[in-house]
Amino acid sequence: MAESISRYPVPELKDLPADLRERIEQVQEKAGFVPNVFLALAHRPDELRAFLAYHDALLLREGGNLSKGEREMIIVTTSGANQCLYCVVAHGAILRVYEKKPLLADQLAVNHRKADITPRQKAMLDFALKVSRASHEIGEVDFALLRTHGFDDEDIWDIAGITAFFGLSNRMANVISMRPNDEFYLMGRVPRAK
Repeated sequence: MAESISRYPVPELKDLPADLRERIEQVQEKAGFVPNVFLALAHRPDELRAFLAYHDALLLREGGNLSKGEREMIIVTTSGANQCLYCVVAHGAILRVYEKKPLLADQLAVNHRKADITPRQKAMLDFALKVSRASHEIGEVDFALLRTHGFDDEDIWDIAGITAFFGLSNRMANVISMRPNDEFYLMGRVPRAK
């Protein structure tokens, strides 16, 4: 018997509104499977649309000084702090693929200060964790420190926005017991067959 991917009812792909079904089918074609997040959050189609729009605005935004890999580093590090299995596993896979470093996601999920990353990236992740755990304490000293590492105010907004958005995602994934796809566990750990 297959494990459920959510404690809430999960709609069939064929039963979703056309716009969502098309979006999910595009992801399925590219990835080779449907990430469980799409079907689990499709329990409420309007919320899934809003989730995807904000996700895309943050992670696909043009410009800025954050690489795709650094955006995923923020997600994995803060999701680890929030104990979100789904996001650590799924975004850890994406991070491994982007950075071509099979150990990095595990390091970041547990303790970014011991990870094989640059001092700039450590400062970025220190700030992301402060946003996640103690945003009320953020002040000019935090901005000044990030600027010494080459981040501008828009980059700082990106770090905070990604952290905050995935704070929501982590909490919902935990509440609904969203299960990661088995496919994510090995992605980026072993070379792809040629």
